[in-house]
Amino acid sequence: MKREIKKEFILLLKSGDESAFTELINKYNRRLFAYAVSLSGDYSLAKDIVQDVFLKTYEFRKRLNPEFSIEGFLYRSVYNQFINVYHKNKSLLKVHDEYVRFLNQIIDEPKDSEFDKLIKIVNESINNLPKRCKEIFVLSKKEGYTNLEISEILNISIKTVEAQITIAFKSIRLQVLKA
Repeated sequence: MKREIKKEFILLLKSGDESAFTELINKYNRRLFAYAVSLSGDYSLAKDIVQDVFLKTYEFRKRLNPEFSIEGFLYRSVYNQFINVYHKNKSLLKVHDEYVRFLNQIIDEPKDSEFDKLIKIVNESINNLPKRCKEIFVLSKKEGYTNLEISEILNISIKTVEAQITIAFKSIRLQVLKA
């Protein structure tokens, strides 16, 4: 596209022109997906990243600057979204590591009666979780499903799965510390 045509295109996007947005998706979807796959190495994650970028582009379309390249904006957005997801997953790994460390601490307890008591507290804590939170936690930690698999099984977002697991960890830890 020539510079003037690009400016007009961005102005159409800013005004909420749906056909311009459809054209934007059709033109850049495959390239952005390939770029996201090259960053993440995960097709499902790449698909989510590109979808989020298009959604955010539409939500914030009024802030688009016709002086800047829409292509550069989209590629930068994919990169930034990948970084955000990476940092979020990294922090979830820390929570998971803390959970494993906590379980190992319970297992290392020398007295059987205290071990049994802690297991009982953990099981009671899991049983006392809200229904959906318990279901997600059990699928994740007892059944071994990934967050993505859980989100697909329960037809909820990955962010909801992550939030519910975090809530469960906090609740269980609080109950064990009280004991």
